[in-house]
Amino acid sequence: MAVVEAPQSFVTRQECDKVAFQNGFRRTHGETDGWRHYSSTTAQGSIWLARDAADGWLLAIDHGGVIEELGLAGVVAGGPGLARYAFATLGELYAQMPRVYQLAASLPDAPLAKFHAKVKDLPTSTEAERLVVQRIGQDVFRSGLLEYWQGRCPLTGILDEPLLRASHIIPWKDCESDAERMDIHNGLLLSALWDAAFDRGLVSFDDGGQPLFSPALSDMARAELRWDQSILLTDKHRTNLAWHRSKLFKAVT
Repeated sequence: MAVVEAPQSFVTRQECDKVAFQNGFRRTHGETDGWRHYSSTTAQGSIWLARDAADGWLLAIDHGGVIEELGLAGVVAGGPGLARYAFATLGELYAQMPRVYQLAASLPDAPLAKFHAKVKDLPTSTEAERLVVQRIGQDVFRSGLLEYWQGRCPLTGILDEPLLRASHIIPWKDCESDAERMDIHNGLLLSALWDAAFDRGLVSFDDGGQPLFSPALSDMARAELRWDQSILLTDKHRTNLAWHRSKLFKAVT
């Protein structure tokens, strides 16, 4: 069981501030029982940082979605947040923090809140006005996917941002709400050729993230749809992909 250094020493406080500030959590809210509290203006939820008296480092998180996606074993009993983690070295803590921020900035309701803030005063009475709102939404959605997938197509490994597309699984026009349109689990970050094929139902993905190819694809097109690894999916992705397979995927010619 971790024994938290309380109150934090000057050195511990400085190190905690550096970890938090360098990873997007730049609002400080003081210290309670050795846990220093931080939040962000660009990401959801709070984190707390502390030092184990045995010389390790501790992280607490209160965002359930971040905890689920991180998939780390919560090993520290007692303290703030919904889950607490121990790290043997400061380097191990630093290694996890970029992912904590990326998830906190991109998980489902973060893009939705950003979208609503951008369009709340815009008119939508004409088709042209609605298209402006849609473009803003697609830009916000793309930013969220870039954060979630860490700027990388999970299928091909391509990192060139101009070649990456924000692919809705359930298309914008078929979504029942803005929440569904902005849901980060209703999207994949795909390279341009894969995006075009996915958007037109010429490829889809099974529950294991393996590509499914439509017989409507030519042999040449299929040969160009190269991939390195299956996509790591959550259950929410799988639910949306089941819709894509049943409604859009051209399983037969």
